[in-house]
Amino acid sequence: MKNYSIKEIILTALIASFFTAVILNSSFIGPPVQASVFNFFEKIPFLNQFFEKPDETPIVTDKDYIPPEEYESRIIKVVKRASPAVVSITVTKNVPVIERYYTNPFGDDPFFKQFFGEEFQIPQFRQKGTQKQEVGGGSGFIISASGLVLTNKHVVSDTQAEYTVFTNDSKKYSAKVLARDPVQDLAVLKIDAADLPTLILADSDNIEVGQTAIAIGNALGEFRNTINVGVISGVGRTVIASGGGTSETLQNVIQTDASINPGNSGGPLLNLRGEVVGINTAIAQGAQSIGFAIPINQAKRDINDTITKGKIITPYLGVRYAMITSTLQEEKKLPFDYGALVVRGDKGEEAVVLGSPADKSGIKEGDVILEFGSKRIDKDHQLASMIILYSVGDTVPVKIWRNGQIITLNIILAERP
Repeated sequence: MKNYSIKEIILTALIASFFTAVILNSSFIGPPVQASVFNFFEKIPFLNQFFEKPDETPIVTDKDYIPPEEYESRIIKVVKRASPAVVSITVTKNVPVIERYYTNPFGDDPFFKQFFGEEFQIPQFRQKGTQKQEVGGGSGFIISASGLVLTNKHVVSDTQAEYTVFTNDSKKYSAKVLARDPVQDLAVLKIDAADLPTLILADSDNIEVGQTAIAIGNALGEFRNTINVGVISGVGRTVIASGGGTSETLQNVIQTDASINPGNSGGPLLNLRGEVVGINTAIAQGAQSIGFAIPINQAKRDINDTITKGKIITPYLGVRYAMITSTLQEEKKLPFDYGALVVRGDKGEEAVVLGSPADKSGIKEGDVILEFGSKRIDKDHQLASMIILYSVGDTVPVKIWRNGQIITLNIILAERP
């Protein structure tokens, strides 16, 4: 910025004082005087910076503007088009029936009767058979007219449970779990039906922050086909989802303020064209209006594998690892604050699975995997999420730090057993 002389500053103050008085009095004279005053100021070179005119270009032009009634009409059309393909899923399981009964712990012993009397009894509990009971639920959506349904893995994670699908027209179908993704929170079900309505899958790589997001699902496990409208709040997020005593790291997920709850997990997240951009999967505990969805592109391979091969085929490396944090770096005296340290399991399991691609390529316990396929491994790009970007049989260069040296191994990925 230019340094002005004392003379220029004093002159500026005098001129400003003078013309302030003129401006105040110009209301009695009229707009022409006001215009001439401002024109004078604009002609003083070192005062121009104080009188820059604002950019009058609107953020949204008339061409981009969508009237509220048209916007609402689009949402209504999407809901009408998509709702028939959204389903509710109930989880039923045989649970023990517990019976309460009363008994005298001392029996007929006369010694205790003199202290507690004849009618002393305490409650006891025992199992009296089992009964089927609804123990959970979620949402899903139909992806093939022949009855394939996509949902979250955590909705159908219990291998001992039975699953029932209710379509939008209140028809009831027994569902079979065809495949559960071992890495992602995705699963594919099958119901015996034909000519079912389906949803179109978008290219989720093209979504943008700020675009409208419409979530449909079985809200709170009770209200079928509840509609929630919001926006895409962020993309490429990494979150830790927990439930049922387990936790899972979800990477590259979509953040939205469209309400997501345990009941509409597995339901679709749609754009204004009625296309699926994501699968509703998690909410941020302790925060309002923060939900997350798995991008639909991450599910397309699972869908294709299930249709063509009857199962989800996932590549694997075969190592146990811990992501390097500042604490782990300091503890192990490592020269890097990123990467994955190959370590034994909590119960002493081998760090490298025998016969796995990692074992065959020479990865050892204590190695630090720095890059996988030329991409750095860090908290936003964890090893597991990088592996699933490849296919079984792919050869991937893996950069490793070992005993002060950096080496590169070419690893051929195999199918997860």
